[in-house]
Amino acid sequence: MAHTIEPASSGRAKCRGCGQVIAKGELRFGERLPNPFSDDSDMTLWFHPQCAAYKRPESLAEVLEGSGVDDEAALTVIIDFGIQHRRTPRINGIRRSPSARALCRSCKEPIVKDDWRIPLVIFDDGMFNASGYTHLSCVLEFFETRDILERIRHFETEPLSDEDLAEISDQLN
Repeated sequence: MAHTIEPASSGRAKCRGCGQVIAKGELRFGERLPNPFSDDSDMTLWFHPQCAAYKRPESLAEVLEGSGVDDEAALTVIIDFGIQHRRTPRINGIRRSPSARALCRSCKEPIVKDDWRIPLVIFDDGMFNASGYTHLSCVLEFFETRDILERIRHFETEPLSDEDLAEISDQLN
């Protein structure tokens, strides 16, 4: 079960990290895992290399060196950071809280309606599953770093305004 980095043979596969299509000919990372629905076969999960660096750093690190990826040095920095701060691969963007029902995974307090919250995912059985939220004010305690803005922006579902980015940046620092 060797992971792989190769050009996409078609434009049909979606990245498991960001959900966007991987264009034909674009380099992609394939993580090979045992198929949970079959005893004798494997499955391949496809990622953009940068998404894999953020979400699956250990797996990408196994095959990155000498793979021909243009930004290998930048990906190595992302991978090392993700391995050093073991919870950062759980980051899945940022959103405003639509209600006050969700509890923060760090402090266990409710996340106030319209406050920023960071959605978390956990990788299990070949897929990312939602696993709660954290306050922006709990970032240091939960992730053991405040340097997560780049990861948040990479997985944002809606473009953030300059005012939103300034507010998020202020709360992170």
